[in-house]
Amino acid sequence: MRALSLALALAVSSSLAAQPAPPAWSQFRNNPSLTGVAATPLPASLKLLWTFNAGDAVESSAAIVDGVAYVGSMTGELVALDAATGAVKWKYRAAPAVDGIGASSPAVANGTVYVGDLVGVLHAVDAATGKARWTFKTGAEIKSSPVVVGDRVLIGSYDGKLYGLEAATGRAAWTVETQNYVHATPSIWNGVAYFGGCDEVFHGVRVTTGAMVADLRLDAYTAASAAIASGVAYFGTFSNEVIAIDIAAKKVKWRFEDPDRQFQYYSSAAFASGTVVVGGRDKAVHALDAATGKSKWKVMTAARVDSSPAIAGNRVVVGSSDGKLYVLDLATGAKVWEFEAGAAITASPAIAGGRIIIGDVDGRVYGIGG
Repeated sequence: MRALSLALALAVSSSLAAQPAPPAWSQFRNNPSLTGVAATPLPASLKLLWTFNAGDAVESSAAIVDGVAYVGSMTGELVALDAATGAVKWKYRAAPAVDGIGASSPAVANGTVYVGDLVGVLHAVDAATGKARWTFKTGAEIKSSPVVVGDRVLIGSYDGKLYGLEAATGRAAWTVETQNYVHATPSIWNGVAYFGGCDEVFHGVRVTTGAMVADLRLDAYTAASAAIASGVAYFGTFSNEVIAIDIAAKKVKWRFEDPDRQFQYYSSAAFASGTVVVGGRDKAVHALDAATGKSKWKVMTAARVDSSPAIAGNRVVVGSSDGKLYVLDLATGAKVWEFEAGAAITASPAIAGGRIIIGDVDGRVYGIGG
């Protein structure tokens, strides 16, 4: 009898282990290489499912794990919401409302939510309860988003440094100093964190030790984070270009500049199916051929696009400061659907389980799905 019970227990355990993990969007751009691609496609038709009023501007992009969405706002609160209904599970006070949580977006790993605030503090919060686990103070405001790699959590600060912290304790394992603000979120490739800086340099820092392994001068101020695919990093700059860098060769592969309108790129690029998609301050969403940098299509909005596009299946989702959320066809740029928020959307969409979650500058968070 005991043998039968043991066999049944092992069978159930094996069955549970074989089940796929629920779809998630666990950090800014969804994965450590920051490609901005969702694990599952969107439903054929979309509608607004719920709205939550955060009380002040939402520049932070959501993280979605185990059916819970985590999002910060300028109230200084990190809020956990039921992703299906928008119901509040808990609120955590990170910073006073005068400072708040800005562009830093939560990352969730091993039951902990990490997020930075404009006071310059990185917070580690219990994902289930909303209770503080630890905090780490940098020397200036944090707009970079945390990235968890193994037992390290990486965060950039406007004090000009990238920090590698012990994820469990918040103790600094190493610190790398640059010559200006670190606004971008580091992108991970082969154990190295890559990021463009406001010091006009593309940096590569080994995650385990903090050793600098790449230092490529771009002569371009960079706030956008890099999407990395097949050893090539793609990102826009404040010199009105989108750049592709061959990481192994440590050289620029191509540069794109719109021939008609030269504007800055703050939006971080997404990558899928050989296509780089990025928003521009020229009011456009651009799709570029990843191999050549040539334009595939361009879709105009009515205001600048600082929101970073997300890709789900054959759809591109991106917000605009014109107050609309756009859903576009990845291959052609054709508009599939749009949602009128009524206030600028500078946050980037998070997509998991066929559901889009995004906030606007009036403090509303929207849940959109089928």
